[in-house]
Amino acid sequence: MPRVYCDANATTPLAPEVLDAMRPFLLEEFGNASSIHREGQQARRAVERARETLASFFHCREAEVIFNSGGTEGDNTAILGLMRAGDHLITTAIEHEAVLRAAERAGARGAEVTFVAPRANGLVDPEEIRRALRPATRLVSVMLANNETGVVQPVEEIGKIVAEAGAYFHIDAVQGAGKIEFDVRRFGCHLCSISAHKMHGPKGVGALYVRRGTPLDPLMVGGSHERRQRAGTQNVPGIVALGKAAELVMTNLVDGTIERVAALRDRLEAGILRIAGTAVNGADAPRVANTTNIRFEQVEGEALVIALDLKGVAVSGGSACHSGSTEPSHVLMAMGLDKQAARASLRFSLLRTATKEDVDRVLQLVPEAVEHLRKLAPTTVAG
Repeated sequence: MPRVYCDANATTPLAPEVLDAMRPFLLEEFGNASSIHREGQQARRAVERARETLASFFHCREAEVIFNSGGTEGDNTAILGLMRAGDHLITTAIEHEAVLRAAERAGARGAEVTFVAPRANGLVDPEEIRRALRPATRLVSVMLANNETGVVQPVEEIGKIVAEAGAYFHIDAVQGAGKIEFDVRRFGCHLCSISAHKMHGPKGVGALYVRRGTPLDPLMVGGSHERRQRAGTQNVPGIVALGKAAELVMTNLVDGTIERVAALRDRLEAGILRIAGTAVNGADAPRVANTTNIRFEQVEGEALVIALDLKGVAVSGGSACHSGSTEPSHVLMAMGLDKQAARASLRFSLLRTATKEDVDRVLQLVPEAVEHLRKLAPTTVAG
């Protein structure tokens, strides 16, 4: 049975070009990038070439790119590396768990934390950020694109407000990187987290942009790797792969790939909305091209995920990092949905390689699965 993968926001397959780039550093060129002999220097040159690519991706200096293990480490470093007892942190109620849990830890260590709620469409109002500011506000952390709804936040406007207040600004760009025009200078942030496996790179590697002069304490200490900002032997194959993945997505931003994926997402969304009792969460907000989050009345979302999986379609009820939880999505609840509606919502997120045939296959199978589950429900949807 052919399968259709519609869970790209959870992870993406390794691009062939990325595998080709990292393969030599898994086999022949195995040196430690901190060693001074020939093998080590070959590895170091590969790391620095990748850093140069990531500097182009972020639109920053090469020295401002710090390689790490991925988005969670980047988010944790940005928050816990800046916040101290007595400081004030502003973030939002729809952030990824990596930010929310780091914020809670900062609070447990004596910082004050404000969680700003979004509007009903999932957008954070920049004026709510302004109203939350205090003299003690040290850091504001707002995601670029929501991992569940795809809603793109007004980070440029928020960045200007944060700059006026003299605070630091962190962006979790794990879901936005490679999907929308990207420039940390335009965003106005001091810190920005990305992860390779969300953009056809391998799992376990990412990067954190740290603007020059930002007084960030490293989360990982030990050796002098990454200019003493992230200790630990560098993952040379992963870093090379991240560089290649960044190179590919920079091309995708200008070669029509994003527009093609957006058209497929719109086709998928329009087809599903022909089913009675469906609606898009975040429909009237700007969203990344590949994502739609749809609620199905009188359907348990987890049951629909399983039913579609059995038919060969991979989708998600929300964040993969929260998979298995019996609690409804904190993102959708923050947007004002009740528990039943939040539990009845599914996320469809397309790969950059998605095709019209993939979408049409999904549109054939989703109505069948929804109809079957609704027949099992105690009531049916009118209309």
